[in-house]
Amino acid sequence: MRLSRYFLPVIKETPSEAKIVSHRLMLRAGMIKQSSAGIYSWLPLGFKLLRKLENIVHEEQQRAGHIPMLMPTLQSADLWRESGRYDGYGEEMLRMQDRHGRDLLFSPTAEEMFTDVFRANVSSYKDLPLTLYQIQWKFRDEIRPRFGVMRGREFLMKDGYNFDLTKEDALHAYNRHLVSYLRTYERMGLQAIPMRADSGPIGGDYTHEFLVLAETGESEVFYDSRVTDIKLGDRDINFDDVAQCQGVMEEFTSLYARTDETHVADEFSKVPEANQRTARGIEVGQIFYFGTTYSEPLGATVQGPDGAKTPVHMGSHGIGVSRLLGAIIEASHDDKGIIWPEGVTPFHCGIVNLKTGDSEADAACESLYKEITALGLEPLYDDRDERAGAKFGTMDLIGLPWRITVGPRGLKNGVVELTSRRTGESEEMTPAQAVTKIAKIYAPHVPVKGHGDVEPMSGRSFHTWM
Repeated sequence: MRLSRYFLPVIKETPSEAKIVSHRLMLRAGMIKQSSAGIYSWLPLGFKLLRKLENIVHEEQQRAGHIPMLMPTLQSADLWRESGRYDGYGEEMLRMQDRHGRDLLFSPTAEEMFTDVFRANVSSYKDLPLTLYQIQWKFRDEIRPRFGVMRGREFLMKDGYNFDLTKEDALHAYNRHLVSYLRTYERMGLQAIPMRADSGPIGGDYTHEFLVLAETGESEVFYDSRVTDIKLGDRDINFDDVAQCQGVMEEFTSLYARTDETHVADEFSKVPEANQRTARGIEVGQIFYFGTTYSEPLGATVQGPDGAKTPVHMGSHGIGVSRLLGAIIEASHDDKGIIWPEGVTPFHCGIVNLKTGDSEADAACESLYKEITALGLEPLYDDRDERAGAKFGTMDLIGLPWRITVGPRGLKNGVVELTSRRTGESEEMTPAQAVTKIAKIYAPHVPVKGHGDVEPMSGRSFHTWM
């Protein structure tokens, strides 16, 4: 993409309404624009990043054997009355009526809808296990929306629901989701710690939420510092393997890690003092097992092996996709702007032409742009007739991990400058060497064209969302 043809309305001033880093930088980098309290327009750069995170979530969900679909944003109040949650959910639920006087609501979550689809179409245990999910906009009428996309009223969320014959099967689904979420966050360059949590209005006996450590986090967290040393890395996870998923779950949750809502001081005191940590955390996902809480009142039953009807065991699993953008920025920035991890960057590198209009500089930039694009990567070429300082400032603000700087002086010596946004270190090299290095950096992050299929748990093939 050529910056002269892109819509990137960056601003120099810090918006007065923005109180935390992610909100300030998302506004300044031209990623979002507030439409009304807690509701934002997603401008091209923000929308591109949102779709990138969404694709990672889709890929990892389907890798684990989960099946995508899409529910409506408006739901009938009748289903919620059937489950018993309509009156008790609270004022965060946006209620309305259509022209015929029918009660509707803007979806804050979708347990009822998914259960209704299941009960209308599945009747035998032979169709289990089954996990369905969607990535859809939700609305919760926060009394004080603040912190930009971190606590907005409208947000993009992945919510999934598993249906299993037994509690044991449902707990395997729980563990499978925990592993899948850990893979998702690691791909985004985040370390999200699973912590024992409170189930809230969704209910259930088992629940973990995933928190990213950040000074602006809404929750106080208490944890054993050794938990931050655990990584999935390149482990080959078999999501069908009950023991393997259970083992990973225990590995990541055996050390103390709790939010302030579930913190137990006596248990925390047993952690070696040198490993005791308190911090703030941003919630970016949560998983639940709630048994037959919804299947019983909504009549979601299957015929079991003995021929008797039995309510299915369920769980739900959410990731705040739009909130993740804010969390990544909170965890990865400096005083110049955002620093995107390579796995989620909107453009793989920036190309800065220090002297637009100079024939040699223009030709070198064009060549770099074409060669990097031919690799299947997306460079952002700043071809504007602007001073060098403004170009560097824009690149630092929007946070691309790598920048190639091209100028007449360096070209006389046959070199360009490759700079790491994270470390600030620069290295002179030939244009060909710069292209080769960029290609090597992104080799683990860019899928081979045509390789959109993953092998899910059931053995059936589902195409990765593109």
